[in-house]
Amino acid sequence: MLFENQHPHNKAIMIAVLGKPNVGKSSFINHLLGFDLTIVSSKPQTTRNQFHCAFTIDRTEVVMVDTPGVHSTSQELNRRMNGQAQMGSEGVDINFVLVDLTTNILGEFKDFLKNFEAPLSRTWIIFTKADLVKKEELNLGETLVKMQELCPSIEKHFIISSKDGHNIHELTGAIQDAAPSAMHLYPGGDASNMNERFFATEYIREQAFRLLKEELPYEIAVVIDEYKDVRKKDEDAAPEAHISASILVNRPSQRAIVVGRGGSIIKEIGMNARKKIEAMTGGKVHLNLHVKVSPKWMTNNYVLDEIGLPRTQKSARVWRKK
Repeated sequence: MLFENQHPHNKAIMIAVLGKPNVGKSSFINHLLGFDLTIVSSKPQTTRNQFHCAFTIDRTEVVMVDTPGVHSTSQELNRRMNGQAQMGSEGVDINFVLVDLTTNILGEFKDFLKNFEAPLSRTWIIFTKADLVKKEELNLGETLVKMQELCPSIEKHFIISSKDGHNIHELTGAIQDAAPSAMHLYPGGDASNMNERFFATEYIREQAFRLLKEELPYEIAVVIDEYKDVRKKDEDAAPEAHISASILVNRPSQRAIVVGRGGSIIKEIGMNARKKIEAMTGGKVHLNLHVKVSPKWMTNNYVLDEIGLPRTQKSARVWRKK
């Protein structure tokens, strides 16, 4: 079969990357990509939206769907995050369920299945953080049998480390073998289905997660108020981006924490985020940040829709002004 404007031997595969919070989904994807596209934090539940991350091995295009960590919750924000994970698995070729080797493997897997609340089609188990576990502790025979009983769609398993690359080559080889002949979704070399505006919000939020302590990062959202690409008359000059963004918090006391003494915290958030955005765009970035108090934004449907988290079947039906 010939594909218009594409090589006839092209292959493509779409894979949902699923798991509980903090199992290493974003680190795993970034390792495969070869650069940091999706944000990473030591704090769980950093990823909130599902989106595509694409790369090519020889003639095989691999589209990984990064998803939020699946967890038990009664909060509207977290319900929608679980919904994003479920949406990310719809229509994919394979589900990768990541399981942290340093945890109670079977218990964590049961918890994931309970909260995922959707049947899993073709599934590969990816055991992560092998660099933190002794080799003699990697005998998973009995555990795998019990996991297979819980999830009959499991086909394969791999033990990997995103830190030192352990078994990554074997995994990518298996991905290539599993990929069917197909057109590439991103033939132009794009790495994602999301635009620069989306990743600007992600990089700002990533720096807030890194600099703010305890529970405050979970009560923060980032909204782009304005994003302008400025093209200069000189065609060879690098593009410039002028970005204005709001960091949303729940209470006035939180605003003071995000701003910091003399504006020190928000200045550092902006400086670090600007560097990452410039690395992404390849041009100069002018970033203006301010903090806005938006009481109970985590249950405000308008705000949740604005940050790309659509309602689920279990969502509250109450709408309030922003």
